[in-house]
Amino acid sequence: MASKKILLSGVKPTGRPHVGNYFGAMKQFVELQNEFESYIFIADLHALTTVQNKEELEENTAGVLLDYMAIGLDPKNVTIYKQSDVPQVAELAWIFNCLTTVPYLERAHAYKDAIANKKEPNVGLFDYPILMAADILIQDTDVVPVGQDQKQHVEIARDTAQKFNNAFGETFKLPDVLILDQVATVPGTDGRKMSKSYGNTIPLFATDEEIEKAVMSIVTDSKLPDEPKDPEKDNVFALHKLFTEGPEFAELRDRYEAGKIGYKESKEILIKNIKKVITPMRERRQALEEDKQAVLEVLKSGGKTARERAEKKMEEVRKLVGLKLY
Repeated sequence: MASKKILLSGVKPTGRPHVGNYFGAMKQFVELQNEFESYIFIADLHALTTVQNKEELEENTAGVLLDYMAIGLDPKNVTIYKQSDVPQVAELAWIFNCLTTVPYLERAHAYKDAIANKKEPNVGLFDYPILMAADILIQDTDVVPVGQDQKQHVEIARDTAQKFNNAFGETFKLPDVLILDQVATVPGTDGRKMSKSYGNTIPLFATDEEIEKAVMSIVTDSKLPDEPKDPEKDNVFALHKLFTEGPEFAELRDRYEAGKIGYKESKEILIKNIKKVITPMRERRQALEEDKQAVLEVLKSGGKTARERAEKKMEEVRKLVGLKLY
């Protein structure tokens, strides 16, 4: 039997996830975990570009681990690890830096956005596509699942692999993008993309009260219950597409178009269905939190596996570039 392809993805520990993060990426990792040999790392080194507070970083890192286990990532199927537990990644990133030009990195989206917004980016933000390339390439990754807007990261990893291979000989695989295109942008309560920076999110592990408050605040037009409504233009219905299934969903669409439902009732149905999805995950997370030590063992064990693989690759790289004299 052919061995499974290697899938890798990183998650930045930047606080509480929302349902946009879940449908945008997290849910797919769970669905793909049996199809691939999966490596999911918590990008604590990347987080240092914005989080410079010890307690916050520690809490967020442990939080991501709890989040992923609560939604169903199984440590028996997936290697979950902390980026900083694989120091070889930073070593490889330095070697890649020496093959990469400044004008090339100036084309990276995050850097261009920072400059366009008159910010002074730190060197970490400027260079993080190269650290990401090292994360991907050091594990001999075949596929990287990303949203359409993150495709550039994988392209940079491919270019970097190619530059190294041209300079020192065939060493790195060229990873493929696995576009998670079945998920459109998840809208927030104000109709814009769901984002913490817009304050329009529904937290992934929200309490019943938080769900009710968030859904009831969703912006709608002023059509009366008996007026026909275009479901495709309604912010509430956009979330029904993610949470309401089967005959109930089809019936809801018909009622919208026939003018047989008001937004208040539509929101109440949405609240019921969001609770159905979120409650079991929230309860699992609370149970895991009771034994945080056992959960952290998952991270330690994953770190050991990822580090051993990375060291094997770095042995080869050091020899090729001339760093290994004895």
